[in-house]
Amino acid sequence: MISDAPKHYPVLLNELISIITPQHGGTFIDCTFGQGGYSKKILSYRNTNVIALDRDIESKKKADQLSEKFHDRFIFKNKKFSQLDNFKLKNENIRGIFFDLGYSLTQIKDPKKGLSFNSSGSLNMQMGLNNFSAQDVINKLNEKELEKIFKFFGEEKEAKKIANNIVKERKIKSIDTRSLVSLIDKTKRKKNFKIHSATKVFQALRIFVNKEISELINGLISASRILKKDGILAVVTFHSLEDKIVKYFFKSLSENESISRYVPKLDQPKILFDLKEKKPITPSDKELKENLPSRSAKLRYVIKKRDFYDFKTDIEKKFKKFLEIENFSNKL
Repeated sequence: MISDAPKHYPVLLNELISIITPQHGGTFIDCTFGQGGYSKKILSYRNTNVIALDRDIESKKKADQLSEKFHDRFIFKNKKFSQLDNFKLKNENIRGIFFDLGYSLTQIKDPKKGLSFNSSGSLNMQMGLNNFSAQDVINKLNEKELEKIFKFFGEEKEAKKIANNIVKERKIKSIDTRSLVSLIDKTKRKKNFKIHSATKVFQALRIFVNKEISELINGLISASRILKKDGILAVVTFHSLEDKIVKYFFKSLSENESISRYVPKLDQPKILFDLKEKKPITPSDKELKENLPSRSAKLRYVIKKRDFYDFKTDIEKKFKKFLEIENFSNKL
């Protein structure tokens, strides 16, 4: 029988474990430790080591419990995964690096973080190691900037009207979570009763406040450098923009359509990854029944073919528009 009590599940855990094969031992990097579900499972296999990181300092509570049990095999760092390059791990035998880009139920329910439209009080949405909050964004950026954030990060069709009403409202009073939810609900002409009116705007704000686009891009690049030959790089995404970035990064570095059969092999550019499955892995029917929030999860992975550290990627150019929107934060 499935319990109605809120519980956090590590999404696609069995699928991830079957891909990274910790039963063969090795060192793994958990880039989004959260509640520690993935790390705990990997450490249950002998001859494994885990380096875990999370920008949310609250994750350290769970990490300390694992440290007590696996003190010689587990290390936790309160860092953003874009900082992987600073860890000087090039000489370590890193067999797998993985990211779970979702929020844990604990984080969503935390009133201090204000991630949910069901929260009350000030707009925060800072996951840790931030420079500004959603409150700053809503009350300080101009109408055009807010519109772009909602449109491109949240795919909100009524972004322009919502931004316009926010600017009008904040002239009268500072906007908090409750007043923002109310404003969005009144603004939206077409209601989708399956999705809360504020869902897309709140998603956009979370992405912007935590600079999730540049974090993901820099995290992928850093992880690809650290990973050893035959190592696995795996990412679980939860919304379309994340998935587009991961899909493009993996695909572009696992093929070279410009290679001609007439070009000598020595002159051909090296391909970094082996992309075993082009389509993402999604949750099973069983997992969907037990954990409804997993319904939007997609797991993609690649195997590193070569040990070289430096490689070229045009990922920043490809998603330049989104990185430019992130730079609105320089005004805050």
